[in-house]
Amino acid sequence: MAMVGMDNAGDIAAAEVKGAGLPTPSLEKQVAIEHQKEPFPAPSARSSSIDDDEVRKPTQEQLDTLRRVPAKIPWIAFTVAFVELCERFAYYGTTAVMINFIQQPLPDGSTTGSDPRPNGQPGALNYGQRASTGASLFNRFWAYFIPLIGGYLADAKWGRLKTIYISIGVAMVGHVIIIVAAIPSVISNPDGALACFFVGLLFFATGVGGFKPNISPLFAEQLSERAMHVITLKSGEEVIVDPALTTQRMFMYFYFFINCGSIVGQVSMVYAERYVGFWLSFFLPTLMFMFCPLILLAFHKRYNLREPTDSVFGKFLLLTKHACAEGGYKHIGKATFWERVKPSVVSVKPSWMTFDDAWVDEVARGVKACSVFLFYPLWWLAYNQIDNNLVSQAATMSLHGVPNDLLNNMNPLGIIIMIPIIDNIVYPAMRKAKIRFTPLRRMCASFFVACSAMIWAAVIQYYIYNTSPCGYHVGSADCEYVSSINVWAQTGSYVLVGLSEILGSITGLEYAYTKAPANMRSLVFGLYQFTSALSAALGQAFVGLAADPLLIWNYGAVAIIAFCTGIAFYFIFTRPWDKYEEEMNMLKESEYKGHNLGGNSEKKVEETPEQQQRAPAKEIPV
Repeated sequence: MAMVGMDNAGDIAAAEVKGAGLPTPSLEKQVAIEHQKEPFPAPSARSSSIDDDEVRKPTQEQLDTLRRVPAKIPWIAFTVAFVELCERFAYYGTTAVMINFIQQPLPDGSTTGSDPRPNGQPGALNYGQRASTGASLFNRFWAYFIPLIGGYLADAKWGRLKTIYISIGVAMVGHVIIIVAAIPSVISNPDGALACFFVGLLFFATGVGGFKPNISPLFAEQLSERAMHVITLKSGEEVIVDPALTTQRMFMYFYFFINCGSIVGQVSMVYAERYVGFWLSFFLPTLMFMFCPLILLAFHKRYNLREPTDSVFGKFLLLTKHACAEGGYKHIGKATFWERVKPSVVSVKPSWMTFDDAWVDEVARGVKACSVFLFYPLWWLAYNQIDNNLVSQAATMSLHGVPNDLLNNMNPLGIIIMIPIIDNIVYPAMRKAKIRFTPLRRMCASFFVACSAMIWAAVIQYYIYNTSPCGYHVGSADCEYVSSINVWAQTGSYVLVGLSEILGSITGLEYAYTKAPANMRSLVFGLYQFTSALSAALGQAFVGLAADPLLIWNYGAVAIIAFCTGIAFYFIFTRPWDKYEEEMNMLKESEYKGHNLGGNSEKKVEETPEQQQRAPAKEIPV
């Protein structure tokens, strides 16, 4: 896409590459001296996938003074992004009309659930807001619980691409069953239709769960450059090509494709629901979903693929147990917790310790990332409001011919507009001004923006109650009137949630990829996706507030939680860890591929002279 331009992309592509590498270990030493603590184990070595004869190492002076830019994103990565677009079209196109399908009654004279009148309300099963909210939360919980399994299977057994193919097949079964639930003859029996819908939803969410933790790392792994290096632009300016910025940009535009699929799927399906019926709004996403396997098969041989590595997760558990043994748990929170169980340090190695020091460094970094994700369920709690309660809120406002489930498209539309602006204007300006808007700072900011979105929703709900003839029961089935407030007043909530996603959700994907061990990326992505499942389960506690007259309390409580979580996130993660972001990104990628180092069962891990002389790590708490 033309929009996916980069800072000086043409210059970078045309620049003459002269030399390479990464900062010397003195950079780490200087950081450690400056801060007098070492919360992350010192990396065993620096990573570089670029030949030292072909590119230039940045010196310490260049690191401090030169502008940093991302590299060009390889075109093959965008085929994976388009697959994600198709899948998101199918997912959001289906779930966008689910609330109305379950909550609202079948309109008079309709057999398909359609209602094309100016203020008409499509519906089918008439089970109410709590039932529809519960169904939405169940779908989100199951779709984001399964990534734990899908991620493990991809890393250890099947590989990413095979896992994606199988997941697509399972999801397709779910799509077909959901279509059946919306056939007019089935809708006429609400209990039977609901049962059929839930069976389809189970298959559908299972397939989504296997797909999600694998498509993101498959996209990012199409980038081959891993080392920081200096190039000279056509203008004569020297810049540093920073892989961390490239990864950040890749996930920004991956999310751009996600939201393109989301908005097209949602907008088209709410009109299909309104003017034709639910069967069409479930059928069209299924057709779009069929493009996923076709595109992957067409480009299969061009993808960079990582082979599954058998029992790597088992090795992680054994390593953690070994680190905790014999009083090792006392070192939790100190650099020595992982340092003392590196193969180069352990005098008598267990038979399962067939990896290298670099893999232990990657594991330590991955554990840090996963601890950051513990706060994400509380962020998703605010995000989830746009999928259920805000859709129901719109139904109590003056629609003026706009479907009540159309407004939530302001969220992906806002994201599509904001991503190019932030990536091409805001972030480069901040880098030029030497403002470090690191992943941990972006994550922290996302909680406060989400809080603002919920405050907006609470204020709108207050005025709905005060402008409707039905007062605090405007959403009840007995109320024939709605508030005089125009439904477009909701726009602020959706746009703010979208900005919060750019800061929080995109950065979460980036963080999962850059901090996870290379042979455990799908699993770590699965853990990241699982935070949404935890949020859906937590959201069940708020279902009691998801009805009149308590909705102001619902949005207000979520706003308070987001604000308090942002404060806690800053003091627990952002403030103490932020200064070590670059140090973590430059850890060497391990050569460990599975049962043993490099795949040879007879190969032993040998210590280098540098490793043999290594001084014990400082026992300083994080």
